[in-house]
Amino acid sequence: MTVKAWGPGLDLNTLTQFLAVARLEHLSRAAEELRVAQPSLSRSVARLEAELGTPLFERGGRLRLNAAGRLFRGYVERSLGELEAGRRAVAQAAGQGLGTVRLASETFLAFSGPLAAFKRGHPGVEVELHQLSAQEMARRLRAQDIDLAVASQPVAAEGLESLLLLDEEVGLAVPVDDPLAHRAAAGVPVGVEEIAGRPFIAAPPGHWQRRLLDRLFAARGLVPRIVCESDEAGAIAELISAGLGIGLVPGLARRTSTRVPLVWVDVDSPECRRCLTLLWDGRARLPDPARRLREAIAAWDWEGGGPGGGPGGGPGGSPGAVRTRAPGPTMGGENRTTVTES
Repeated sequence: MTVKAWGPGLDLNTLTQFLAVARLEHLSRAAEELRVAQPSLSRSVARLEAELGTPLFERGGRLRLNAAGRLFRGYVERSLGELEAGRRAVAQAAGQGLGTVRLASETFLAFSGPLAAFKRGHPGVEVELHQLSAQEMARRLRAQDIDLAVASQPVAAEGLESLLLLDEEVGLAVPVDDPLAHRAAAGVPVGVEEIAGRPFIAAPPGHWQRRLLDRLFAARGLVPRIVCESDEAGAIAELISAGLGIGLVPGLARRTSTRVPLVWVDVDSPECRRCLTLLWDGRARLPDPARRLREAIAAWDWEGGGPGGGPGGGPGGSPGAVRTRAPGPTMGGENRTTVTES
């Protein structure tokens, strides 16, 4: 096997810098994130392009990845992901702690139960939590930047495998004194047309709740009137309770959010549902801590909110959990929390 000796444009630091620029498509923001001077970062990207013999970005106006850049990014992400996986495997084999598992989700509402149970059983494992969009989850899973992801909307990317955790109804949350509040006690669902003119407190575009809201209205030729956008579930509930609007809330939130006084009303639409799905890269070998957390999340009783009997059902288990392979290739900032015990 012949190995080509690459020039200085393909060292690990340069490749890491390239990924930051490719993700943000903005030199100054990438330089700020990497804590390097922008001229230095520009020279680094230029050396990389010279080494490859082709531009990786379109520079007419806003900086954007071109076709070659998108192709190269995939290889760089996978390569650096493999190196990180190797580093973690060696550290675990050398007895340097019990390892780390990296979990991503759009929201960590209702995750305290399964994570607390996992930590009780594996106190030496460090858990990193990454709050990401569904699109970013797919990219980070393939790059092995994260081990597991839980999504509330379809994540289609080549090589990903998935396990259905929960298929649940999404209802309408209204203030306790709202004219629609009596519908809950009467068991009368509300039609989408009835709430067409009401102000909505909604998640930002791209979030599963916003996509569901837009899809429900678009199917009827309507557009929701959104008066506030927030990606914080707690803030959405507080604003709805204060009377600023109404909003879609999943059944899981209804069972776990008791602090804020709200009324949940059923929506008269079979499409007003969400599927909670666990994802991982089927092409990569999951580290032991990640496999253990995957088993714990799959076994959790997401409907009852307690330890279950396993993903295939059983006493308290999530009924009907199905393992599938995510179809088709597709290709943000991030909020990150580290949870660790000794």
